[in-house]
Amino acid sequence: MTVDLRGFNALSEERLRPMLAACCDVDRWVDRVLAGRPYDDVAALTEVADQAARDFDEAEVERALAAHPRIGDRASGESTEASWSRDEQAGVGDDTGVRAALAEGNREYEQRFGRVFLICATGLSAGELLAELRRRLGNDEATERAVLRDELRKIAVLRLSKVVDQEISV
Repeated sequence: MTVDLRGFNALSEERLRPMLAACCDVDRWVDRVLAGRPYDDVAALTEVADQAARDFDEAEVERALAAHPRIGDRASGESTEASWSRDEQAGVGDDTGVRAALAEGNREYEQRFGRVFLICATGLSAGELLAELRRRLGNDEATERAVLRDELRKIAVLRLSKVVDQEISV
């Protein structure tokens, strides 16, 4: 379901909360976006969502990651999150060689960092995703944690543009 900004401001918290949680399943993020209403314009909404996503603690990062499938895995189900994930990973395609390389890269990443590899995949080809996965395997823990948080932020703001039927830049 998408709404315009006026509809976003008018929706009950009960109806809007699950839509926002589909963007980023972190209660504090959802609460901050809700608390900012009414928004005068999409830029103000984007600013609050963007800033709220920059403040995630480790537990919130882990919670947000739990809602994302591995890159290259096809999300199953009919949930909003699953549908968005399939769209976002459309660039992965069906090349079994690339899928196998992504699966191996995901295993290496999880062994190295202890969490799922996450990237804002919208608009990226399978080759670009694989190259970025390989590049990020060379990061130290602190650098990778910062990159991961930024990717979560980009995904949250991008998904918010799917709720508010207006262009939002990340």
